Amino acid sequence: MDIATIIGVVGGFVLIVASILMGSSITAFINLPGIMIVLGGTVMATLIMQRFPVVLGAINIALNAFLDKSEPPEKMIRNIVVLSGKARKGGLLALENEKIKNPYLARGIRMAVDGVDPQEIIQIMRIELRSLLQRHETGHKVFRFMGATAPAMGMIGTLIGLVQMLKTMNDPSSIGPAMAVALLTTFYGAVLAFLIFIPIAEKLEDRTKNEKTTLEIIISGIDGITKGVNQSILEDKLMAFVAPKMRRR
Repeated sequence: MDIATIIGVVGGFVLIVASILMGSSITAFINLPGIMIVLGGTVMATLIMQRFPVVLGAINIALNAFLDKSEPPEKMIRNIVVLSGKARKGGLLALENEKIKNPYLARGIRMAVDGVDPQEIIQIMRIELRSLLQRHETGHKVFRFMGATAPAMGMIGTLIGLVQMLKTMNDPSSIGPAMAVALLTTFYGAVLAFLIFIPIAEKLEDRTKNEKTTLEIIISGIDGITKGVNQSILEDKLMAFVAPKMRRR
C-alpha cells in the first residue's frame, strides 16, 4: 500500500471540506447538475477518446497508484547476484527449483534452465518490456486526458449556468441556483483534475519509470547469468542502474 498517495488524496479532500465547513454548510457545495456535467462529461469524453476496454484497463492500472508492490532495485540486484553464484557453481540447472517471486525474473530463469538461446531470451524479454510500457503509457494517456478535460467540462458548466442566469434575470429566485451551477462546475473540474486525475497520471508515470529500471536490471542480470559473468562484475554492472547513494555492498 502506497501511504503517500492515500495521505495525499484523503488529506486533500479533508482540507477542502474543512475549509468549506469553516464558512458555510457542505450542502451548499453539492450540486447534482454540476456533478453530472463535470464528472459525466469527463467520462463520456474519455470513452470517445479511447475504447471501453482500454478505459477499464486504465482504471485497473490506476490502482497501482495506491498499491506499492515494487521491490527496491538494490534488493533485486542482490537476488540476481545470488542466483548468478549458484549458476556458476552448479550450472543453470541448479536454478531449476529456485522460488522466485518476481514473475519477469522467474520467466527469464526458466527459459535459461530450459536451454533457450541467450540471445532469444533477451529478445523475448525486451518484447515483453516494450509491451508493458505501451500498456502503461495508454493508462497515463487516459488520466492525462481526464485531467485536461475536467476543467474544460467545468467551464462548459459555468457557461450553462451563466446562460440560465441571464435568461432568468427577471426572476430573482432562480438566479442563485443558476449561479451555483456556474461556479461549482469550475470548482468540481479543478478538484478532479488537480487532486485526482493529474496526480494519478504523474504517479503512474513515475511507477512506470521505476518498473522499467527494474526490468532492465533483470534483463541485464539474465544476460550475465547465462554468460557466466563473475558475480562481482555482474553486481557492479547492475549497480550502475541505481543511484550512487543506494549502492551498498
